Amino acid sequence: MVDAHRTFVIVGGGLAGSKAAAALRAEGFTGRVILIGDERDHPYERPPLSKGYLTGSDDRNSVFVHAPAWYAGADIELHLGQTVVGLDRAGKSLRLGDGTRVQYDSLLLATGAEPRRLEVPGTGLAGVHHLRRLAHADRLRGRLAALGQENGHLVIAGAGWIGLEVAAAARSYGAEVTVVEPEATPLHSAIGPEMGAVFADLHQEHGVRFHFGARLTEIVGQDGMVHGVRTDDADEHPAHDVLAAVGAAPRTALAESAGLELAPGPGGGIAVDAALRTSDPDIYAAGDVAAVTYESAPWAADVVAGGEDGAAERRPLRVEHWANALNSGPAAARSMLGRDVGYDRVPYFFSDQYDVGMEYSGYAPPGTYDQVVCRGDMAKREFIAFWLRDGRVLAGMNVNIWDVAAPLQELIRSGLRVDPEALADPAVPLSSLTGPAEGAGKP
Repeated sequence: MVDAHRTFVIVGGGLAGSKAAAALRAEGFTGRVILIGDERDHPYERPPLSKGYLTGSDDRNSVFVHAPAWYAGADIELHLGQTVVGLDRAGKSLRLGDGTRVQYDSLLLATGAEPRRLEVPGTGLAGVHHLRRLAHADRLRGRLAALGQENGHLVIAGAGWIGLEVAAAARSYGAEVTVVEPEATPLHSAIGPEMGAVFADLHQEHGVRFHFGARLTEIVGQDGMVHGVRTDDADEHPAHDVLAAVGAAPRTALAESAGLELAPGPGGGIAVDAALRTSDPDIYAAGDVAAVTYESAPWAADVVAGGEDGAAERRPLRVEHWANALNSGPAAARSMLGRDVGYDRVPYFFSDQYDVGMEYSGYAPPGTYDQVVCRGDMAKREFIAFWLRDGRVLAGMNVNIWDVAAPLQELIRSGLRVDPEALADPAVPLSSLTGPAEGAGKP
């Protein structure tokens, strides 16, 4: 009972925060656990918001991480619908929007991310949507059903994962869909043009229209409602609703105001070490907001030159996916308890669109790989794609092929050089490629 007098506070009522609270209790922490969230809903998982819940196949209760009664049973003190407006590191206290002050011994920031906004005229019209919160999904779900009944048009700005999943959901309701994307293929920054073309074909077969190489410049209204959109190449598209799916930005304002170190670059985030500790030893960060420096992970390929000794150094990486929130929250909780934590999970996410399911492991944005190898039948959309650099697998994506994520992640984690022909051969088990091979070695 030595920790019964201590108070651990978690700011962020999402999956990372909720799982961290559960892990503290599972690890035997007997002190106070306070979970603060700025939404009135209990903590929930976000993938269903653009998948099963949006399509209507999952009910609303299925999205919640725990039943509401669980928190009282686990002695987790909830402050829902509360915004933290101040962080006093010297006094180790938080100030809430209603004036309440909360003291902490250790603090976890799991503040997540927020959707980036379209900076164009017309965003104040009725019918302009973002999708990040359960309330957003509630509203969008109703609109997609109405668009399907009325043969209405949805325009989506951005062909990332959210944009494509919403496009698939909208088509399942019968809505007309146009996706405006500045790159030449969907998912360019996530999986590159080679595999992006696979998803372009998939959606076009289901009636989605793409307008590549263009950006939205104006949302046109009539009587306060969306009527259409214009793009920077002088094209126009009819629209009754518009979804802004142009990415998410980490919610770092609280950390920044308190002087915590932030990660450089456009991805940003709160800089943390492998123990998920920030520049303040009593403050941790997890989930979408955390930018982790993976010092020893071979798959963390995004390195930059110019360290103090002239050697290349690794850039902090911020991962905005469900599995990262699921795993980093508990890892941060264990670190807060003084456990030895070295967080180096291979990034993982999944997507379901129409009859295609996929899992992606690793990290290989354009510019980090020099080869893409496939095994299986791409025409049937039953294949595994591998992204390589210097013969090492940085990432892999299995499409409608299952039970391969574990050996695929082991292959990525190994950092071994592999024969591309063996990768492409379905007869060669993935598990066999992590064994000793001539010339193989870790970077």
